[in-house]
Amino acid sequence: MSRLDARAEPEDEELELSQKRAGFKAITAFMVRRWMSQPGRLAGFLALFSVSVACDLALPIAAGRLVEVLSAEVPNQDAQGPVTRAYLAFVAIAFGFYLFRNLATRFWNPLAASNMKAITMDAYDRVQRFSSEWHAGNFAGATVRRLSRAMHAYDTISDNIAWFVLPASIVLVGLTVITAAQWPLVGLFLGVMIAAYLTSAILLSRFYLAKRVRQSNAADTRIGAALADAIGANATVKSFGAEAREAARFGLVVEDWRDKAVRAWMRFSDAWAIQNTLLFGMQAGLIGLVVREWSQGRATAGDAAFALTSFFVILGYLRNLGETIQMLQRGYADIEDVVAYMAQVPQIEDTPGALESSAKSGAIRFDHVSFRYRGQQEPLFRDLSLTIAPGETVALVGATGSGKSTFVKLVQRLYDVNAGAILIDGQDVRQLRQASLRASIALVPQEPGLFHRSLRDNIAYARPEAVLEDVQYAAMRARAHGCITRLPKGYDTEVGERGVKLSGGERQRVALARAFLADAPILILDEATSSLDAATENDVQAAMAELKRGRTTIIIAHRLSTVREADRILVFDQGCIVEEGGHAELVAAGGFYARLHAMSTGDRLSTMADMA
Repeated sequence: MSRLDARAEPEDEELELSQKRAGFKAITAFMVRRWMSQPGRLAGFLALFSVSVACDLALPIAAGRLVEVLSAEVPNQDAQGPVTRAYLAFVAIAFGFYLFRNLATRFWNPLAASNMKAITMDAYDRVQRFSSEWHAGNFAGATVRRLSRAMHAYDTISDNIAWFVLPASIVLVGLTVITAAQWPLVGLFLGVMIAAYLTSAILLSRFYLAKRVRQSNAADTRIGAALADAIGANATVKSFGAEAREAARFGLVVEDWRDKAVRAWMRFSDAWAIQNTLLFGMQAGLIGLVVREWSQGRATAGDAAFALTSFFVILGYLRNLGETIQMLQRGYADIEDVVAYMAQVPQIEDTPGALESSAKSGAIRFDHVSFRYRGQQEPLFRDLSLTIAPGETVALVGATGSGKSTFVKLVQRLYDVNAGAILIDGQDVRQLRQASLRASIALVPQEPGLFHRSLRDNIAYARPEAVLEDVQYAAMRARAHGCITRLPKGYDTEVGERGVKLSGGERQRVALARAFLADAPILILDEATSSLDAATENDVQAAMAELKRGRTTIIIAHRLSTVREADRILVFDQGCIVEEGGHAELVAAGGFYARLHAMSTGDRLSTMADMA
């Protein structure tokens, strides 16, 4: 298995794992914690909502009483009093239901909005803190899709439980008890039918619908991943004239979703058919039993009105409950990934009581370090010891996969070592706050990571509090100020997603300006000039020479002009440092580096791949 394979688990496996970890109980506990996070608003909502439910429960009684009075009284002046009182009681109860229900929303809406914000922020923060290894093994588009669904899933689950499940449970039990107290047989029938309906809804949801809903959601997630993958690489698509090919590829993903969505929706239709059959049986049976009670003199017209009103109230709640249970199933499926994320411990965490980095000189020491990527049987580094002196410039050379990039990632603590320690100015990087550690390291990568924000924001990302004058000075030192001021909006120019509006040289200068502004004691240059033309490279090289002064610098490069200037060259091969020394010294030694140098083409140092 290659290291790439070891670092990235298939998306479907990751999704399956998250679903196993975020079960019904875990999601329910997560929801309860969110509701209880604002006890005042929750208490206000429950108090007002309870009154509205009590009104709903009393409405059939009031309707029965009104019909009873109307049927008992002969229309005349004397009958006006009882009829008016019964009517006003019915109207007051109905008005109370709407009034208190509306007042309850004044507590519920801010509670819901605050929790939706908290879920989104917490999930975003948790995913951001996951390791580089985790992000390498997950599509960014799929992760975004899951996070965006979770916020609305919370709203779906909360609203359905608060506005339908909770009141329905109270009203259904209450009306069943009231009916049973008057007509035991009718109450028994009503209770059995309600139980049968709810049981069928739950069983259908858990065992008939759940699998198809999950499959539909997974297919929906793949749409987001495919969109992000293709649109993010639009320049590559255009350069190969592959629009039609990508459209066909995306079409397969969407077709897979369509197939799974239709299957899920058809199962919902099957469930509704079963539930509607039960509702019809309840309707026919309840009215038939009340008519039977009336025919035997045990029910009046008012009792019949009570039964009919109760049925329509029950019918409304049961229909809502059937749909609610299905909506809850959807909501649980939509939120389970984020619940799994929240339960997942980040692989790289700050230790309790983590210290601030006190790095000033930038001395780096690898002390008997061993490191193995997850999924690999053999370690890449085994008992590696090395010291880089303050202010020293060290170049890392070697074949692809030999350990150069891993070396600098370990310095940044993007991965944790399996044994030994990495120390910066005597401090173990594992004992430092990650943000503090990385603030002491400035990185200029081969492909600078720019945001779709202004040039000022991108440069100031190293130090957000920097004033414009500081940003401009950093840009001048990076030889970027001139090209920026020639733009129509200057430093307020937005660079496009990933800096697509800028040339490679302009992006590289922005990255250098960011490093100048960071003013960190350690500098990492990762193939920073590999894709630049000669004229641009000269400017960038001059800027880098200024940037390196007084800093401990680690360079990953294949340019001979860059490597020659290093104080020391470390030659990597399969995770081992096989040679180290200055350029002239290593060439004279006639070893591994000398062979690479002998096969160099122009200014490009050869690699093991060239030798093969």
